[in-house]
Amino acid sequence: MAAIITDQIRILNAKNFVADVGDNTYYSFIGLPNPADYQSDWNSSPPSPKDNFDQENDYWDTMIALKRINTSDVRQVVPKTSWSSGTTYDYYRHDYSRTNTAKVSGATNLYSATYFVINSEYQVYICLQNGTDPDNPNGRPSLDEPTFTDLEPRSAGTSGDGYIWKYLYRIKPSEIVKFETTDFIPVPSDWATGTDNAPVRDNAVDGSIKIVTITDRGVGLGTANRTYSNVPIKGDGTGATCTIVVNNDQKVDSVTVSNQGSGYTYGNVDLVGGSVPTGTSRPTFDVIMTPQGGHGADIYRELGAYNVLLYSRIENDNENPDFITGNQIARIGIVQNPEESVGTVLSSDKASAVPALRLVGAGYSSATFTADSYVTQTVSTGTTAVGRVINYDQTTGVLKYWQDRSVSGFNTVGTAQTQPTYGFDLTEFTSAPDTGGSLTIVPSSGSNLAIDTSFTGVSTVINNRTYYLGQTFTSGVAEPEVRQHSGNIIYVDNRPSITRSSNQKEDIKVILQF
Repeated sequence: MAAIITDQIRILNAKNFVADVGDNTYYSFIGLPNPADYQSDWNSSPPSPKDNFDQENDYWDTMIALKRINTSDVRQVVPKTSWSSGTTYDYYRHDYSRTNTAKVSGATNLYSATYFVINSEYQVYICLQNGTDPDNPNGRPSLDEPTFTDLEPRSAGTSGDGYIWKYLYRIKPSEIVKFETTDFIPVPSDWATGTDNAPVRDNAVDGSIKIVTITDRGVGLGTANRTYSNVPIKGDGTGATCTIVVNNDQKVDSVTVSNQGSGYTYGNVDLVGGSVPTGTSRPTFDVIMTPQGGHGADIYRELGAYNVLLYSRIENDNENPDFITGNQIARIGIVQNPEESVGTVLSSDKASAVPALRLVGAGYSSATFTADSYVTQTVSTGTTAVGRVINYDQTTGVLKYWQDRSVSGFNTVGTAQTQPTYGFDLTEFTSAPDTGGSLTIVPSSGSNLAIDTSFTGVSTVINNRTYYLGQTFTSGVAEPEVRQHSGNIIYVDNRPSITRSSNQKEDIKVILQF
């Protein structure tokens, strides 16, 4: 069956997703401190994530921390094309298709064409004419950088490169940091209602005509070197006229729109109505239709804003130190509506996804726990809790760890071991061991430590200084601040690992294409 789903549903889905961030809660997350266990060459060739429920469980098991994404952190974006002197750009046409491709890029639809640019001052312009004429059917190189903010289209300079530009908007400095990438630029979030871009928006005229191009100059057009004004453009709209200049060779030299009119969805230059001689060979023109509402009316439709960027900044916070240091992260992702407890959606700005222990002992300030190594506690006779080290803070005695399938007799792909050391049960660490158990935790080096059952709270004072722990401890044990396996993981990206340091920040920019 010959059918398509149009690009407009992609734009609609992008808009709906942005709106949904205000109606639901979204978090970015970091995870996977042990990528080498999954693949020895992970850093040089990270594997593509698998989209199944088994892998979703693994994403949760190896999740470390989450950062909330607010409505101010989400924006529709479009491909970035920076203006550069000497480059030939596509121009806006309403009729690009598989049978009428863009001459420069070869694009088979408008949104794949290079018809808008960003200049050095972060201003965005649409190219309405790129010097296309019968002598230059593929256009010409652009020589003058557009920098004006006039409401009506015009040339950018005096080179005569034939380019006509339409100014749209300037990207705000605060948006550059969050939403500009190597490949994308943001569009304003409030185009329909905001005051900053109201002049451009309000200047749009539905069904107006801005550009007419020459496809054939004709031959023998009456008197040489004559200008014909108020030549009507006929179609389903009204009021549009153009000016045609005939050169010394009795051919059409130029055509410019003198009155844009309104209400057009198609049009043609009426030579007879404008008293222009048709000559021995009739000239022909392309009348370019503006987008619905006119240029600047709907920026999302005009530029094809079906991409959404979600921004998060991961940085260490003394009062809420959920983002670990000293270990790797090799996975980022997005999760919708994670819960802090059954039925209660997580709402905090940051959250730890791993449990933690507060340890005490004579050597707690010098003890070391090797990252990703196994740590154990005998919780009762014949029963051992096993975790893997994320990091250990020698100042506060806080040990963060995770428990995945590898601590309960399975490998990373879920295959059961023949004789697992500690059996197949996942046993949690506890401050109240049963008969035969103890509070002892064995470090990688140094003396044995113990769970501090006397400590309850979210901060501690050491040498008259308050240290925030990032999680609430009860009898020396802290549970994750997010309930595992809750919410919907909608995006996962396996990355070459990085090791976080205390003075490090990461800007996470995720592009969702609808």
